[in-house]
Formats: sequence, structure tokens, C-alpha cells
Amino acid sequence: MTSRTGSAPRIDLHTHSTASDGTLSPTELVRAASKAGLDVLAITDHDTTAGWGPAVDALPPGLRLIRGAELSCRWSGTQPAVPLHLLAYLFDPDHPDLVAELARVRAAREERGERIVALLRADGIDVSWPDILAGAGGGTVGRPHIAQALIRVGLVGSTREAFGPDWLGERYRLPKDDIDVFRAIRLVRAAGGVPVFAHPRATRRGRVVPDELIAELAAAGLAGLEADHEDHSPAEREHVRGLAAEWGLFVTGSSDFHGTHKTVQLGDFSTSVEAYERIVAEGVTEVASG
Repeated sequence: MTSRTGSAPRIDLHTHSTASDGTLSPTELVRAASKAGLDVLAITDHDTTAGWGPAVDALPPGLRLIRGAELSCRWSGTQPAVPLHLLAYLFDPDHPDLVAELARVRAAREERGERIVALLRADGIDVSWPDILAGAGGGTVGRPHIAQALIRVGLVGSTREAFGPDWLGERYRLPKDDIDVFRAIRLVRAAGGVPVFAHPRATRRGRVVPDELIAELAAAGLAGLEADHEDHSPAEREHVRGLAAEWGLFVTGSSDFHGTHKTVQLGDFSTSVEAYERIVAEGVTEVASG
């Protein structure tokens, strides 16, 4: 694989659009990726494939698109369960079991959001669920949309502050009925996809799973670990690389771009050509090319 510029290919495998909690539409996202000099982009909205079609239709020349999703999962080996995210690449979007499970999770996410807003309103905070739904623009509703409502009424200054312990990170955080991570891996593999554990050691986000679980997930079909991510410290990145080497998993790097919801930019972290080629070789859906 060669880059459009003749340098090392730039591959960003974790981004979000307005189909979930990003601020760029799928069309705007692929155009921004091309402008940023990326060679490969993955669109990985939360629990949905709704952005795939518009992204493919708008692909600029020279940009390759990996269609994916970020699945909301949990590990119940301890209580309360640990939430985690699974990136799924190049799977069949019409696989019935996976389609049904993603629809269930989206409904649970919306129900959780409405309950959080009710708690905020009970404390006298003037946020509106209909306004938050409208702000989501028909995409998968998540806590970042509630964070934007808190910013609009002047209670916090940023999404990061909104996710702090006084707000959505703890005081107003509610669990939702996510997918058991082992079931998620089975579903992704059954749909012909390639599962990668997103930001597995990001302690700044909260609790993380024990290292021993990585071995179990690898045996269950996990393909890779996302190491290079803004929420991993340098030590955490190296730790993830060690786990990947121990269990025969490939390593990815990604921006986890959300537009203006985050400060990270497209391509701030990237994936090697070798890892990209493994994903392409294992996935059932072809990479789209502009």
C-alpha cells in the first residue's frame, strides 16, 4: 500500500460522525479526512451503521473507507460490571443477530439518556430532552449530546468538564444494558467482521479490565488492541503493545475523532499498514475507495 503523498500511509481507524456523537456529518467527515491527508479512514459510530452509505457516496478520490462501528459492551467478571468498547470492522451490516443487538443497545442508550435528563431536571437544571434529541439529528443519542446541552446553558465549559465526577462522569451517570463483550465478539465474527478492543487501558476514563481478560478475549476471537489513543499514557500504550505481543493480537492507533466534541484531530494517531492489511484480509466487507 502506498500513500497519496509518497510518505508512509496515514490510517485512522476510529472516528465518529453525526450518525452517533460526532459533530461532522459522514459526508463532512470523509472530506475532512481527505483534507487532513489521510489515506484510510474508518467510520465507527456508536452501535450503528447509519453513516456508512452517505460516507461511501461522498468519498473523495484517493481515500479508502473501512466501514465499522463501536459497540457498547460490558464485562461482568466484577461488580459493578466494567463498561468497555469494541471496534468492529468490515462486517455484514445485514447480519440479523447483530442488527437486532445493535438496535437493542441504541434503544437502551436513548432510554438511559432520558433518565439522566430527568435527574438533571429534578435538580433544577434546565435541560430539555426534546432539544437533546433534536441536537442528535436522528443519530444514536449519547452522553456527549447531554454534555452539549450543559455547555449551552453555561454550566460547564467543555465536554471533558461535563464528563467529570460532578456531572456525567459520576453524579449523573447511569448504567445501560450493554452487550456482554464475549457475546459481542461472537456476533462480530459471525457477521464476518474483525473485532478490536478500543482504548483498553485508558485509566483516565475509569475502571479497566484485568490483563488476564485479554487472553480470554483473544481465545474468543478478539483480533487486535487499540494502543495509540489520546486517553492512553505512554506507559499504557507500551503495556497494551506488550499484551498484544503476548497473545498474538495486532495493534492499532486512532484519533477517536468526534469533531468539536474533542480537541484531538483526524490522524493524530495512526495504524500500521500491516495491521490494516490484516483487517482487510479478515473482514467480509470490501474496503470502499474514492
